[in-house]
Amino acid sequence: MTPTSLHAIPPDVMWSADTLKIARWTTAEGDDWPGRTVLTILLQGCPWSCTSCQTPELRDPLVPGTVTWQHLRDVISRSRSGLDGVVFSGGEPTRQDGLADAMEQVRALGLPVGLHTSGSYPQHFAAVLSLADRVVLEIKAPATLYRAITGVGASAHKAFASLRLALDSGVDLQVRTLADRAVVTRGPGRAAGEPQGHGCQGPRRRGGRPPRLSARRTARRSPATLFRRARRRPHARGLVEWVGSGLFSPGAAR
Repeated sequence: MTPTSLHAIPPDVMWSADTLKIARWTTAEGDDWPGRTVLTILLQGCPWSCTSCQTPELRDPLVPGTVTWQHLRDVISRSRSGLDGVVFSGGEPTRQDGLADAMEQVRALGLPVGLHTSGSYPQHFAAVLSLADRVVLEIKAPATLYRAITGVGASAHKAFASLRLALDSGVDLQVRTLADRAVVTRGPGRAAGEPQGHGCQGPRRRGGRPPRLSARRTARRSPATLFRRARRRPHARGLVEWVGSGLFSPGAAR
């Protein structure tokens, strides 16, 4: 299959992959998809200004991309025999309308697709979730501290809405937390048995298959409850992992 034979939305359509602002891309085996050699695409632009951000140069959505999707698609097509997947990251990849088209084109090449997101656009996330083979979702803090980290008042609501969507979907999911020690500290709300020096560590497996959460039921659950479920819930298609770094206190989200 050649790149020109792939289904692609015409470039003049706003949700075409050709509209993507791509900051850069890398190929490596590591944290982006452990145990796999993947090509990671970093998309420009993010609505949050997180204190723990490791790529602040990718925040500004007005910065133009440095690589075209057509060029990168050609790279993926030529290299797919040596790749185990393609990961879309950022910035915040779900803010760009061309993401779904790009994910579909990668899947048409026979490669698994990973998605790294902060959950800042839950409606966009829901639209592309079925195209992802693996999701890494960053939950940055207990809900009450989200604004202090992201600088945006409604950010906790959006992040936890995305977490509910991911848990309900059954997608292979890793929940990551990179806690900012200047904002998130140990406190009386720390959940019983929580490790002193770390957040939630994964993977953890529990026996049996818990009942599926419905959107109605999860909508009533507190962030703290979602934290606990994300730590222990196995899925039909894999295992939820929680990887913590620094200090973290799920109980403080009540």
